[in-house]
Formats: sequence, structure tokens, C-alpha cells
Amino acid sequence: MGKRALITGITGQDGAYLADYLLKKGYEVFGTYRRISTPNFWRLQYLGVFEKINLISADVVDAGSIVETIKLAKPDEIYHLAAQSFVGASFEQPISTGEVSGLGVTRILEAIRQINPKIKFYQASTSELYGDGHCASLNENSPFHPSSPYAAAKLYGYWLTRIYRDGYNFFSCNGILFNHESPIRGLEFVTRKISNSVAKIALGMERELCLGNLDAKRDWGYAPDYVHSMWLILQQKEPDDFVIATNEAHSVREFVEKAFACCGLDWQSYVKVEKKFMRPVDVTLLCGDYSKAREKLGWSPTVKFDKLVELLVQEDLDRWERWQKGERFPWDAPNYPNEGKIISRYQRIDR
Repeated sequence: MGKRALITGITGQDGAYLADYLLKKGYEVFGTYRRISTPNFWRLQYLGVFEKINLISADVVDAGSIVETIKLAKPDEIYHLAAQSFVGASFEQPISTGEVSGLGVTRILEAIRQINPKIKFYQASTSELYGDGHCASLNENSPFHPSSPYAAAKLYGYWLTRIYRDGYNFFSCNGILFNHESPIRGLEFVTRKISNSVAKIALGMERELCLGNLDAKRDWGYAPDYVHSMWLILQQKEPDDFVIATNEAHSVREFVEKAFACCGLDWQSYVKVEKKFMRPVDVTLLCGDYSKAREKLGWSPTVKFDKLVELLVQEDLDRWERWQKGERFPWDAPNYPNEGKIISRYQRIDR
């Protein structure tokens, strides 16, 4: 009989790809989603897995719903991906970010402790834990210095995962994943914002792309590669924490230049920098070192920067071309609001 897995946040980018991956491994997959007026299932539908999974309405701010979900799913493994995952939004909603991305981890760990301490637990940690001021590649022993409410909440979840491992002998692990992108990344994230806008500009649907800090550098990988690492982490003999990255950092400017070049366009003719897209506190450089994952998990990225940018732009270009021809399919871009209509409540702090 196959294993049973519970994925919190199954409707997000990583949740959808992980569901697809685990189904192919023979798992029975359960996933939580928040009960809202218009459920966001498009990614699961886009990957063709919506009909193959078991969905449970639950919320990580509601301990009772978490307990009932675990009792219902009876999982061998829990992959905790649910979070307020957008760094920019955490400045606008710092309290709810702490409730969801920080205390939500505690609620799940406590439920595991009470129901079945043998359940293996994966916590989606993040490279944002490291914050700013780093020049070298970051590994599992590098110091943390969170620079946003999102990162601070995630740091709380990181340490709770380790505390329950040490204090209660849990098989609980942190995957410290650096930025990872895909065609089903949310449009609020800069990579998908760029690829979507480049496609629309190339097709004559838009005239400009407005961005914030072009000099920020990130270690960008491919989401399907990264969900593979999540599974590998929970298959080890002993629980441990792992950095998952590509060992390369590229600036937003480089991403923009490459994306426009994919369509034969000069980015400087279309890109505009606006203050409202600057974060109050930004991280200038994040670059990971996945040596431990390579040695202990046998994991390495298969898609790196150039291929990743081309993949994202081509997918958005293909989708908009299909949409213009009248084809309809699960997708987020046609219903996404114009960012020019959205007012930000925070301003950048002068330093």
C-alpha cells in the first residue's frame, strides 16, 4: 500500500508541483486549502492533478481544523508549504504574516505531537532567513539576519521545527529553499511579473513594465527541481536541514535583459523604475551553496538561469497567443488586476 502525504498550501506553486510529483511516486495525496469565496485551484487544474487529489478545507490559524485534517488524512508525511509567502505583502500585513507563517508551524507540530509523533514533517523555510550583508554563498551554518516580517515569521518556524526535533524526537526537517520559479508562479513575484509583461509587450498588449530595485540579486532555480528535494529530505534515515539552491546569483536587471532578449526586444525601451515597488528594507544579495544537498541527498538543479528565463517567457507568450485566439484554460493572468490600481500602504525607509 502506498504512502499517504498531506500538503498544506497545495494550491500554491510548490504545492501543485509537489502533488504531481508525489502522485507519480504512488502516494495518496491530501491537500489543504482555505475556504474562500472563490477557491484558487487553477494550478492543480493546469497540471492535470485536480481530480487525483483529496482536498480538505483547513486554515493554519485554526488549530482545530489542523487537528481534524491530520486525523482525516492519516499521513505518513506532512509537507508544510502554506504561508503568507510574498515578502512585500508582509510589510503591509505583519501581524497576519506572523500568525500564518510563524505560529502556523507551531499549530501543526503540536497537532502531530498529540496525534502521531511518528509523522515525518517538512517545513518550507526560505533563503530570506539570511537577510542582507552577505557576499559569499550561504549554507546551513551561515548566520540568519531576517530583513522582513516574512523572514522573521519564517525564522520562528525554522527554530520550532528544530526544537520539536530535538525535544520530542520528531522527524522534522527544514528545507531552506532559495528562490524558485515556474510558469505557475504567482504574478506578484518579480520573475513571473517580468515574463508575463514581456509576453504582453511582445504581442502589443502592453507598453511598459514597472519595477522596483533592479540591482537586487537572487539565486533563482526551477520549482519542479526544488519539490524533488523536499521529498528527498523526508526519505533520509535521520532528520536534517538542507539548503537548496543553484550556487549562482543574478540581478533583477539581468533577468529583465534576458527576458526581453528572448523576444528580440531592448529592455531599456520598456522598463520603468517606480518608488512604490521598493521594499522598506530590501535584501541586496542571496546566493546559496547546495553542497550538503548534493553530497547527502544526491540532489542538483537541472535548470539554471538562462534556461529558466527562456522557459518562463516562452510559456507566458504561448499562453497569451492561445488566449488571443479564443482558447480558454486554467490560468491566472487574464484576471490579475493592473498594479497601477493598487495603492501600497508602506513607503521605503531612507537609509
